[in-house]
Formats: sequence, C-alpha cells, structure tokens
Amino acid sequence: MELSHFERKQEDHNYKPKQTIQAANPWTPIGRPGDPSSQYPVIVWWSPLTGETGRLGECGEYRCFFTINKTYHGHPSTQAFLFYGTDFNVDSLPLPRGVHHHWALFHEESPKNNYKLFHEPVVALFNHTATFSRFSHLPLTTQYLESLEVLTSHTHLVPLSRKNLLRASLAPVVYVQSDCDPPSDRDAFVRQLMKYIPVDSYGQCLHNKELPAYLRDSTTMEEPGFYKILAQYKFTLAFENAVCDDYITEKLWRPLKLGVVPVYYGAPNIRTWLPAEMSAVVVSPNESPEKLAELLKELDGDDEEYEAYLGWKYRREVTNQNLVAEMRRRRWGIQDVTKDSHIDVFECIVCARVWENINRQEKGLAPKTWRAEGNHLTCPPPRTFDFAVGPTSRSSLRGFWRPSFEQSKKEARALRLFAQRNANFTVEEFWKQVFRN
Repeated sequence: MELSHFERKQEDHNYKPKQTIQAANPWTPIGRPGDPSSQYPVIVWWSPLTGETGRLGECGEYRCFFTINKTYHGHPSTQAFLFYGTDFNVDSLPLPRGVHHHWALFHEESPKNNYKLFHEPVVALFNHTATFSRFSHLPLTTQYLESLEVLTSHTHLVPLSRKNLLRASLAPVVYVQSDCDPPSDRDAFVRQLMKYIPVDSYGQCLHNKELPAYLRDSTTMEEPGFYKILAQYKFTLAFENAVCDDYITEKLWRPLKLGVVPVYYGAPNIRTWLPAEMSAVVVSPNESPEKLAELLKELDGDDEEYEAYLGWKYRREVTNQNLVAEMRRRRWGIQDVTKDSHIDVFECIVCARVWENINRQEKGLAPKTWRAEGNHLTCPPPRTFDFAVGPTSRSSLRGFWRPSFEQSKKEARALRLFAQRNANFTVEEFWKQVFRN
C-alpha cells in the first residue's frame, strides 16, 4: 500500500517555467560553434510533476528538452530521468538504465508519503537530489519560508497587553491539525497535554473550537482572517507530522511570522534553523506533557519571561547566522516572480551536469559521477509515546507507521536488487522478493 495516499500538498504542480523556447523537436542542433551535429539532451520527468509534454528550457548557457513523455526512455538523446518522491512507484521505472542515464529525485514532502526512499539502498540509486535535507544537492529545508523579512515583520503582531485581555475567552495555546495520528504521534501528546493546560483546537484532530465558516476549508490557512485568529494566541503547538532532521514546515514559520511563540516538536536539529536562540519552546520527546504544561503556564503568567521569546521579533533581528546564510545563498524563491522556483533550479542543475559530461566526453575525459548519500534523505523510525494507549479516532493510523517503516526497509532492499539486475520486473515479482524471508 503506497503511503502517498495519506498526505498530499494542496498545490498546483502545473507551474509555469521561467523561460521556454518553442521547438518542433528536441533534436534540433543547438548550433554550438564547430559542432553543428550536436543535439539537445532530453530529460524526462518520469513522475509527471510539470505536466508538460515538451519544453526546451533555458539553463544559462545550456538548453535541455524537458518532457513527461515516457516513450523517450530508449531514445539516444535521453540523458536523465527526474522523479517526484511521493509518486515514485515500483510498478514503473525506466529500466534498463543506461550507463549514461542520470536519475534525479525531487522530494520535498512529508517522509510518510514514501518511506522506502528514506533508506540508503534506494536513495543511493539517484545521482542528484532536491530534498528537505541540508545535505541534499539542492537543499529545500527553508521551502516554507518566503524571506527573513516576513519573520521580522510586525504586520500581524498583537501587543501582549491585548493578548492578556483575550485570555478571558481564549486558551493560552492553539492547535490546528486535520491530518490526525501521523508518524510523529503528535495527537497523542497533545491529548495528554490538554489534561494540564487549556488548548483551543480548531482542526479535525482533537477538535474543540470552531473557526468561522469561511475559514473551515484547508485552503484558507494563509488567509488574513485565519492569521488574525492565530495571532491572538500566546502559543501555537507547532508539531510536525514526522520527526526528521531538517524537515520543517509552515507549522514553525507561521507562528514566528505572526508573533506567536511556537511550541515546536519535529526536527531534532531545529535549533540550527530558529531565527534566534530564544524564539521557540522546543519540546523534548523524553519530557512529559505535564512538565511542558507547567512551563507554558509559567510563561503565560509572567509577561517578562514570555516576552523574552519575542525579543528578536521586537528588535526585528534574526541572530541565527546559519539561517541568514542559507537564505542569502538560496537560489530559488517562494511567491517571488523575480526568482526561479525550486523546480526550475533543480531542472537546471541536472541539465548543467548532463552538459558537463557531454563536454567531458568531447574532450576525451571520463564522465563525472554524482551520487546521493544516505544522509540526503534519512529519518529515525516512527515512535509512539508511552503514556498514550490506543488510537485517538476510529480511523486512526497510529499503530500503522512503525510496521510500515520496518517493511519499507525490505522494500528498499528488494528495489535495489531489481535495479542492479537492470531489467524490468512486475509488481508481483517485487512483492515476492519483499516477503521472501
């Protein structure tokens, strides 16, 4: 059962590329001086992320023909195959794989969407990666952060005096999740936390408070009205759906933008990415919800201690130089028409590397080899909290994630075996190999 069915982003993958050149066919000579017979390399999106049947893309001095047409698999001009991680399936792979074929993985979504990618036997099949890991060839760790300026902005900031008055009708803590019982087991923790401190829960998970009717659709979570509601709270439970280094979503960045203190559980290395040393309450999985509630109550009752977590915001100052450096060197933008998208940039990385080897071949040099390492996509096994027993809803997947993760190790080994054989295989053959032992 493919885990991709459980979570997908609500986004339009039919993005508009930064620049295209209309071409009747991809093998038109590009007119390089002294080499009129050269052709455009073909790069196939094996997972049809872009939906484009054919596009001649500009990548600086290079041009490559991008397509989702799988019939190009055997064409001599085809140099690379791009895969979208959530849609990476064993029932269709470009095998046999030529020695010159580059495989590239684009996977920015939740680890739970496709666990077999998170084991070295599979991730090492790829030459190029764009993932949330900072070790990836194109790191997407900050994919949900538009800029440093949105962090330091006071646009949505509610004065603490106002928040204190609102405490008469609002809990000190807000929780908004509708993807219930994910691998991080966040709902089990929050359900226990609710025994010790009031929490307003607007989502479907542990629901106890209603949003206005016009904000109840998941597509409205970036609406000004939704921001206005969240900004009134002192704390937001920013719990990721999976626990992996560098896997950081809008759950962290949104409260930081609004001037709300995030109570964060997710990436173990989150302090590497926070805007300042005291900008979030970081939850340890080894500490009890009761102890966390005591800290939040203390901060709720002491304005000076609470505002220590907002000092960086008041000063409009991001002091984490690692985050500053990452945002400065980032080659792509979010909702920024002046910058390429991360998809454009990844396509051009692959295109440039394909051309690098073409040029090396023309000079009689051995081709350069790129390879993904195990740390380009890795996560610890999912864990459940000991204090919580049983599912939190009838349709709970709470007991599903750990067995799925363990099975994905077998799937990764089986897939690696078939890839090394370099021949097509059936789904039945794959599953027989998975459960061989």
